[in-house]
Amino acid sequence: MMSQTAGLSVVVPVFNSADALPALLDRLAPVLAARGGFAEVVLVNDGSHDRSWQVIMELAAARPWLRGINLMRNYGQHNALLCGIRAATGALIVTLDDDLQNPPEEIPALLAKLDEGFDVVYGAPRQEQHGLLRNLASRLTKLMLQRAMGTETAGSVSAFRAFRTVLRDAFAQCEGPFVSLDVLLTWGTQRFAAITVRHDARHSGASQYTLGKLLAHACNMLTGYSVVPLQLASWLGFACTLFGLSVLVLVLVRYCIHGAVVPGFAFLASIIVIFAGAQLTALGIIGEYLARMHHRIMDRPTYTVRETTPGGGA
Repeated sequence: MMSQTAGLSVVVPVFNSADALPALLDRLAPVLAARGGFAEVVLVNDGSHDRSWQVIMELAAARPWLRGINLMRNYGQHNALLCGIRAATGALIVTLDDDLQNPPEEIPALLAKLDEGFDVVYGAPRQEQHGLLRNLASRLTKLMLQRAMGTETAGSVSAFRAFRTVLRDAFAQCEGPFVSLDVLLTWGTQRFAAITVRHDARHSGASQYTLGKLLAHACNMLTGYSVVPLQLASWLGFACTLFGLSVLVLVLVRYCIHGAVVPGFAFLASIIVIFAGAQLTALGIIGEYLARMHHRIMDRPTYTVRETTPGGGA
């Protein structure tokens, strides 16, 4: 048997997926058995409202290679992932969703690409099984992620990823309520790759990632791990200043040529609105950053564990 330091840990965040978990484990088992050596599955229950935790305990009782972690409440997918990653004991980690849209049978392809010398490999779907609005929001999120990560692979980011466990040392001290695992991975490496994998329809139920949640996640990534919004606010202020100077030159030239200034209240009101809007936009962006600092000062936990199941690894 291989040592744990050479093994594989599969981390799955779970939220209201009681019906899908047995099928997920049934499909993971032969994949892990075919790989050989140490392997474990870590299911992190992220405050589910259904029977997910009861199902996890039942599944863990019959599978010594399965561990369950039950969080105190719903913290979010990336917070739950971080919890599972910190609990993993294998040298390699694979993360995937709990709804079987990420086929477990594609795991060997991710690991094979990882063996080529990369530190992180994403499974980019050939065709996403989402609606139009969800796909648009997903593309927007990836665009924001690309700005925050600073890597070309950001356009292929997905929840189906494989990486070396040693990377978690780079964000071992990361705390706070806002987490983006993909950005955290860039703190440890720039050796990213992506391969095309199958993307199946959901096993059951509806996606918990709504349009609003995706947009909020994109905003959290930009303001939590990037200074791009502050730079945009600076450029906006600079542009408004140039516009104001241009209007001043126009007024002075008109006065020198025609001996009169630009008449009318509408013109003046428009200028005031433009500058007021620019100021409020800049203040709003600065406020977002202050809010992030406020949450960090409050020292809110990234997650809190209620209980765990025994076992893990075979």
